[in-house]
Amino acid sequence: MSRKPHGAIIGIGELKPERYSEGKTTLSLIADSVREAIKDAGISKDVVDGLLVGPQVGETPQHVPATVSEYLGINPTMSNMVDLGGATGPGMIWRAAAAIKMGMCETVVCVLANKNEKGETLRSPNRNPIREFDVPFGALGANTSYALLKRQHMEKHGSTQEQFAKIAYWSRKNAQLNPNAIFYGKPLELNDILSSPMIADPLHLLEIVMPVAGGAAVIVTSEDRAEQGKHRPVYLKGAGEKITHRAVSQAPDIDDLPFQYSIPYALDQAEIDIHDIDLLSLYDCYTSVVATQLESTGLCGPGEFGHFIENHSFGHDGDYPLNTHGGQLGFGQADLAGGMSHVIESVYQLRGDAEQRQIPNARHALVTGNGATLSETTALVLGGVS
Repeated sequence: MSRKPHGAIIGIGELKPERYSEGKTTLSLIADSVREAIKDAGISKDVVDGLLVGPQVGETPQHVPATVSEYLGINPTMSNMVDLGGATGPGMIWRAAAAIKMGMCETVVCVLANKNEKGETLRSPNRNPIREFDVPFGALGANTSYALLKRQHMEKHGSTQEQFAKIAYWSRKNAQLNPNAIFYGKPLELNDILSSPMIADPLHLLEIVMPVAGGAAVIVTSEDRAEQGKHRPVYLKGAGEKITHRAVSQAPDIDDLPFQYSIPYALDQAEIDIHDIDLLSLYDCYTSVVATQLESTGLCGPGEFGHFIENHSFGHDGDYPLNTHGGQLGFGQADLAGGMSHVIESVYQLRGDAEQRQIPNARHALVTGNGATLSETTALVLGGVS
């Protein structure tokens, strides 16, 4: 079989993030997201014959696809649960295309959502190896683990706090052009970031994503059906995926993380050079994650993201547009649905529907996802023409 993926995005739906979602269920947020995506695609719900959902769907830790299918009132011929942490959203897109190519289905809904109520944490007991090798030494959660990776980059390459802070600055600046962003109307100066509380040295509060409630859904269909939707379809051109570890104690060197494989693989499959990418839609739960991805794209060498970030512009009208919707640092992270926001922004840009933040003549976007602690990675190349 050809390495070339087959599939096109014809519908998107995303709920406006909100800090807390009192009285809502995750299933209801899933349904709202799917309803918006189907409406955007201009198709009937009965056309949907594939379903991809994330794990731990709020009230339903088991039998997730069956429960969600029943709730939505669909009868898929292909369904699955994708578990890649923050890489789940992009990971769903190529899996949907692969299922379509295999003839298992023709139109797939990929959906992620999360409620966020005060004082409530919807997670199963953590019994993975982190409990043995990381937690006893103080690595109690994501903040600590990502702080270790940022520290390694600073010690090895001499990167500075100001350079990392510029990533958060651009995310918040871009969010000012997105009325749906949680931080719309709340710009930041560089000093605001550097003077924010130190949460896990060397990570400041405003370098860390803020959890919110929300949901997102994407409709992927066959290329044969792609032109039947309401909007210009966005085609999947290439995909790459790589996992190297789970616990940060088992992570490879900072210059050999899995994005070093997944991003070049997606570009190679799409037969496109990184300099031909019009939008960098890079997963950004922490500033350090964006830094390592910029280096993995080949736009700059290992340890050189700081000089790159200081010498370029990253707005929609800049030379390297980056997370034009504000990224998760500016838009908000609705748990796993936060990763899908990067897919949806790329679709808006490639359809020409991004309004005041529209990139002129956008044709190709690089989308990434990151799960665990820079361990589960997915990269997609999306294009506006078949």
